[in-house]
Amino acid sequence: MKILGIDPGLVRTGYGLIRSERGRVDIVEAGFIASPAGEKSSLEKRLQMIHEGVREIIGRARPDAVAVEQLYSHYAHPRTAIMMGHARGVMFLAAAECGVPVVGYSATQVKKSLTGNGRAGKGQVQRMVKNVLGLKEQPSPSDVADALAVALCHSNHSTRRSK
Repeated sequence: MKILGIDPGLVRTGYGLIRSERGRVDIVEAGFIASPAGEKSSLEKRLQMIHEGVREIIGRARPDAVAVEQLYSHYAHPRTAIMMGHARGVMFLAAAECGVPVVGYSATQVKKSLTGNGRAGKGQVQRMVKNVLGLKEQPSPSDVADALAVALCHSNHSTRRSK
């Protein structure tokens, strides 16, 4: 099973593609979709770039599922939730256009799935991503590590369901 994990962001959207097969998990590719350096793009241009980037990755990688972190229910700044909703919307649209199902996980579910602790810190999650995938270094930037963590969470949930 190939799983594309996505960490939504308007400035930088992290992605990580993993392959989960017979109890083994490998990284296929990871990276991020970013607005051009130094450019203050309009919202519609950023959303277009995210949509096109996600659609291109899905079209090339052909994942079986896309895993995305859910929005928090309580943001200190409600505008942030609205903006992230826009970004997630174009990601969901890209997946739907390619016929790939999207699964959402809360940040607590992702952390608990990887570390056993739903309140684990970012560093602990990044170390677990590195260890599980057998990487020499922690994935960077953090958006990529977060995307891989969401993909690994879906892999863990899928494995448990199939047993």
